[in-house]
Amino acid sequence: MAFARGFTSLTELSLPFHRHRFLASQFYQTLFSKRSLGRISTTICCHRYPNSALRKRRAKFRILTSVELDQYVTSDDEDEMSEVFFEAIEELERMTREPSDVLEEMNDKLSSRELQLVLVYFSQEGRDSWCALEVFEWLRKENKVDNETMELMVSIMCSWAKKLIEGEGDVSDVVDLLVDMDCVGLKPGFSMIEKVISMYWEMDKRVGAVIFVKEVLRRGISYEEDDGEGQKGGPAGYLAWKMMVEGNYGDAIRLVIDLRESGLKPEIYSYLIAMTAIVKELNEFAKALRKLKSFARSGLVAELDMENIELIEKYQSDLLADGIKLSNWAIQEGSSSINGLIHERLLAMYICAGHGLGAERQLWEMKLSGKEADGDLYDIVLAICASQKKRGAISRLLARFEVSSSLRRRKTLSWLLRGYIKGGHKGDAVETVVKMLDLGLYPEYLDRVAVLQELRKRIHLPGNVATYIDLCKRLYDANLIGPCLLYLYIKKYKLWVIRML
Repeated sequence: MAFARGFTSLTELSLPFHRHRFLASQFYQTLFSKRSLGRISTTICCHRYPNSALRKRRAKFRILTSVELDQYVTSDDEDEMSEVFFEAIEELERMTREPSDVLEEMNDKLSSRELQLVLVYFSQEGRDSWCALEVFEWLRKENKVDNETMELMVSIMCSWAKKLIEGEGDVSDVVDLLVDMDCVGLKPGFSMIEKVISMYWEMDKRVGAVIFVKEVLRRGISYEEDDGEGQKGGPAGYLAWKMMVEGNYGDAIRLVIDLRESGLKPEIYSYLIAMTAIVKELNEFAKALRKLKSFARSGLVAELDMENIELIEKYQSDLLADGIKLSNWAIQEGSSSINGLIHERLLAMYICAGHGLGAERQLWEMKLSGKEADGDLYDIVLAICASQKKRGAISRLLARFEVSSSLRRRKTLSWLLRGYIKGGHKGDAVETVVKMLDLGLYPEYLDRVAVLQELRKRIHLPGNVATYIDLCKRLYDANLIGPCLLYLYIKKYKLWVIRML
């Protein structure tokens, strides 16, 4: 790869997603052969000239410009650069003519190696970076930019951006650099915007990353669009993704919403990223809530009072409202091809929040958009609706039951049964168990036990004894339980009745 090993601003620049890694030693191994070694400064000093005037000029060049780029560089078939190379450097530094005019004049006399070293020379600290950009633009127009030269210039640009960020440079200067890069036709094989965001992020300058994204959107700088299938193709989406990966779900959500509401226009994919962050936040919140309830049942913490319950519900409602807002923006500004992805995320939100009817609606919306949800998602939504006893939704979700395979039917009825158990609807749970037995679809052991235990707790209530006995008989006939004894104590007569089932 094309850059100097000893020049610290160009050393090992890691690009996004680890696709590229510039290795300093590769540049000189590729650009030069290994036949001989020598310092450029030594070469300049020891080179033999035909006359004293050239010796004086080169000595002056060495003193004033310091062309030492690396501790050691190799040469190809000769130990020195041509005289034209040094003449080009001197002429470019005078800035009396346009760089393109100077290079045009010396075009046939400069080798590809020397043209690359002109770039490296003007990329050094203290040199005119504008000149390096002008040289690259001329090379591109003359069709002299090969992959190696492109990678060299990309390395230089990354170095400049890194120095600006490290040196607390103004964000607008970094953005100006990207604009200049685009103007000269530098097109790296990765997103330079994402690279800069990563630099801010890795240097723990998170506020700077946000300001940079806002400036890029404000100026309307072009970037590669995403394909809607996981490509982080824009500044807002990429920064939100970085936040989400670190678990800062709330920050990712607020970033995208604030950008949109402040009049900027984040890319469509950023809405999908923010919706994914909402799903993850709702999921983590649900886990924490279940753990809190288990602590309350074990007596480790107090039961949740009404005020806390209202706060919990409000937090979930606010997250869902943000999700709906983001989905509306995505539908308005995006194409119909992403509607399935939008409704898929809305479905996940409603599932995590335990909203059965909302989740059921998204299932049908997904189907209408051409993105059919798998059977497990239908079953999960069915269980939520069963726990809330939404009979209309249950009937609609079971409409596909008749055309399902026996394995799919068993799974569907098992989820329905678990939903009824969780919601405490024992009568519906018993009916589901009986229906499964009638169809020859035996319930899972834990599901059977859960239903029997729930009936046993309420056996003293009117009608529960008969229900319990009938269910035990059905389970015994299906060879799912062994014989059991039923003990009944009649307090008025102080009488115990024991019956074999």
